Amino acid sequence: MSAPTEPKRAGPPSLRDLRALTQARIALGAHGAGLPTGAALAFGLDHARAREAVWTPLDAEAIREALRAEGLESVELRANVTDRAEYLRRPDRGRTLHPDSEGALDGLGQGFDVALVIADGLSATAVALNAVPTAAALAARAAQAGWSLAPVAVVQQGRVAIGDPIGARLKARCVVVLIGERPGLSASDSLGCYITFAPEPGLPDSRRNCISNIRQDGLAVEAATDQMEALLRAMMAQGTSGVGLRRDSLVSPPAPTLPKA
Repeated sequence: MSAPTEPKRAGPPSLRDLRALTQARIALGAHGAGLPTGAALAFGLDHARAREAVWTPLDAEAIREALRAEGLESVELRANVTDRAEYLRRPDRGRTLHPDSEGALDGLGQGFDVALVIADGLSATAVALNAVPTAAALAARAAQAGWSLAPVAVVQQGRVAIGDPIGARLKARCVVVLIGERPGLSASDSLGCYITFAPEPGLPDSRRNCISNIRQDGLAVEAATDQMEALLRAMMAQGTSGVGLRRDSLVSPPAPTLPKA
């Protein structure tokens, strides 16, 4: 009788295996001292998409119309920024509301459990593709949890901290900011989510919790909403957010798996 064969041991993952898990530029190959033509053309296309994401204006009315279709009220606001060039040069101005927008919040009521903000950030592309489905999913979770939700604030030229004066003016327990993330050269459509308990102007970023890479080829909307709900529940129970929040009860995203050999 022949001796039984030992099971084949799997070796370490190859670069080809890793390419199946990421859109990062790895194992592109080479043509002489340069990149293959296809890789060079793809780089140029992604660079153009990144610039387009940064410079394209947010279509606030289209966002508000899509929110209305989901049964969500909204209000249009703008940060204290003159134009896109100033927005990129002066991040501080994107963190404060324009005086004309402060009054627009006065008739919306106060004392909400959650204030939801959609801001263009550094990618209007990400907001156009992902913000409304994410907002609608979160609104459904809020309704199930019995949380009161303020009308959605759609902000032109807003930075992450724009949620602080909005949440404070609405006297919201928590503010959730959905914002276009800085585009990379492999993803220009990534939506970020920043959640803060007891928002007020001047809070440091250490008081926020972040969920990033919400998009079709990244973190799915449903998985992101699971994390948002878990964060909000933990914040309301513990009375804090950011680095002080205990994370033992929070939801972790599923880990990617390597393709089988």
